[in-house]
Amino acid sequence: MNILLTGSTGLIGTALSKNLKAQGHTLYPLRRNTTAGKHFWEPDEGHIHLDEETKIDAVIHLAGENIADTRWTQKKKERILNSRVHGTRLLAETLSQLKHKPEVLISGSAIGYYGDTGNNIVDEDSPRGEGFLSDIATQWEAATQAAEDAGIRTIHIRTGIVLSPDGGVLQKMLFPFTMGLGGVVGNGQQYMSWISIDDVVAIIETMLLNKEMYGPYNLVAPNPVTNYTFTKSLGKVLRRPTVSPLPAFMARIMFGEMADALLLSSSRVAATRLNKTGYKFADTDLTDALTRLLKKNN
Repeated sequence: MNILLTGSTGLIGTALSKNLKAQGHTLYPLRRNTTAGKHFWEPDEGHIHLDEETKIDAVIHLAGENIADTRWTQKKKERILNSRVHGTRLLAETLSQLKHKPEVLISGSAIGYYGDTGNNIVDEDSPRGEGFLSDIATQWEAATQAAEDAGIRTIHIRTGIVLSPDGGVLQKMLFPFTMGLGGVVGNGQQYMSWISIDDVVAIIETMLLNKEMYGPYNLVAPNPVTNYTFTKSLGKVLRRPTVSPLPAFMARIMFGEMADALLLSSSRVAATRLNKTGYKFADTDLTDALTRLLKKNN
């Protein structure tokens, strides 16, 4: 397949690119600030160039401003929102006008769509939640409408916490935990819906080929865990103590609004639609997944 990919240098994009190329697919990264390739864009300026001489079979859209690298000022929140909504709308509208339209568009989203779920289990049939992350995910998904209207099979991947030693949450946690400075955040009872990078890649690859898959899918492993369980599991795998808690008030001082949205809120999510496809997760147990991933990195 000829696959157009945004966000190719991100955590998921890097791993996905490697696997897709190994399987013989041809990748066309859609990048900024270059006219060297056949496809390039400046989404902030509303400009995109796709070479119509190259027939694109599928598009995987993963680009978006990092939500956890700095505190959420008003300008940062605007960049987070605009990078997802404006870029996605520009891409969808452009794809809808191509003479040779791609068969499928797989577009990023997140389980932040459901907001703080507390102890309640939610799935794809659950309503959207409240808060900034829910607003982002809702508008992000709506921005693909032009592609859907044009008959392009459109999938929204509502991704949970992606575990990889090469980036994301796990990589950021490794240094303090290795130094024996890990601990629960807040009361530790908030749920974390996680998934290994290997399952994310395998699921996206499945979506490319399974023409029955469309709409939203939660990309989360079958067994979400509390922050307490996650903390103890990571400490066990690293063989380090986990006795340095981060109280809620301190998290709010350090991270502001982002603390409540990313660290203290609970996200107990089920992958109901994915399970109905018969997909078999490679990683279902957190401790086993962490052991494998961290061993693989050494």
